[in-house]
Amino acid sequence: MKILLLGEKCSLINDYLVSLGHDTYIFTDKLNEENVSGYDFIISFGYRHIIKAEIIDLFPDKIINMHISFLPYNKGADPNLWSYLENSPKGVTIHKIDKGLDTGDIILQKEVQDNIDDTLKTSYDRLIYEIVKLFTDNAENILNNKITAYKQQGTGSMHYLKDKEKYIYLLEKSGYNTPVKDLAGKALL
Repeated sequence: MKILLLGEKCSLINDYLVSLGHDTYIFTDKLNEENVSGYDFIISFGYRHIIKAEIIDLFPDKIINMHISFLPYNKGADPNLWSYLENSPKGVTIHKIDKGLDTGDIILQKEVQDNIDDTLKTSYDRLIYEIVKLFTDNAENILNNKITAYKQQGTGSMHYLKDKEKYIYLLEKSGYNTPVKDLAGKALL
């Protein structure tokens, strides 16, 4: 299968897909219809651009996203940060891409327990590990559409890059080494 991998994080699954005999290409720029020509499947992982509806329509059941949140919580940008700021469930989700932002049907997800001694960085690294493992353990079934996806339940939350501006002061001293306990519930105050 010829697979287009969108986003730098796709480098974490590229070698595995190649080992299964797939032909892959990692792409990080803004996508257009020319870029997707000839591909059988698209995987987005850490991709920073919104995929146009015209492209989504070309890949029914053949375009997915790997998102480091327990959807429907923390759709959009900085999901790990928001899971602490809002005290929402932590986890990872592989979902179909639809015309909304992280609103597609869930293929697989896993709740991930946090650790009080975590920093934002160590919790992020754990989520990345878990989503890569979830994908590699199920890659062939995902690519061959053998897993029944289901609708997201509830409304959850949505965040854009600009939303974290009013909380950035919490990260000024230690950046991503900020203990998560210092972030817990700050957006709920």
